[in-house]
Amino acid sequence: MIEWGLIGLFLLCFLASTIIPFPSEATLLFFLNSGDYSPVSVLITASLGNCLGGSTNYLLGYYGRKILGKKQLIRSESLVQRYGFWTALFSWVPVIGDPLLVVLGIYRVSFRKTMTLMSLGKIVRYLVVFWAYLTVA
Repeated sequence: MIEWGLIGLFLLCFLASTIIPFPSEATLLFFLNSGDYSPVSVLITASLGNCLGGSTNYLLGYYGRKILGKKQLIRSESLVQRYGFWTALFSWVPVIGDPLLVVLGIYRVSFRKTMTLMSLGKIVRYLVVFWAYLTVA
C-alpha cells in the first residue's frame, strides 16, 4: 500500500485502528521521512484514516451488541458507568484503545462526544509523533 501514496497511508492508518494491530505511528514516520509528501498532508491523512477506523469500532459495538460475552459485558459496564464518554480519550492507547470504542458503542454512549474525544486523543498522539520527528530531523 506504500506505493499507493497518501491513499495507502489513509488505508494503513484506518486498518491499524480496526482489525489489523500494527503501529500506525511507524507508518506516519515512514511517510514523513520519505520526503515525497508535505508533512501537513501526511498528518491530516493519517489522522483522518485513524479516526475513521476508530469510528468503525464504535459502530461495530453499536450494531453488534453480541460481540462481548456476558462476563466482559459486566466488567465493561462498570467502566462505562464510571467514566462514560471520557473513556474515548484513551482510544489511542495500543491494545486497549480499539476495544474501548467497541464497548462505548455497545453501551450506546453519545456518538458525538465519543468521536470528539477519540479524535482529540488520536490527533494529539500523531501531533506528538510529528513534533518529535521535526525535533529530531
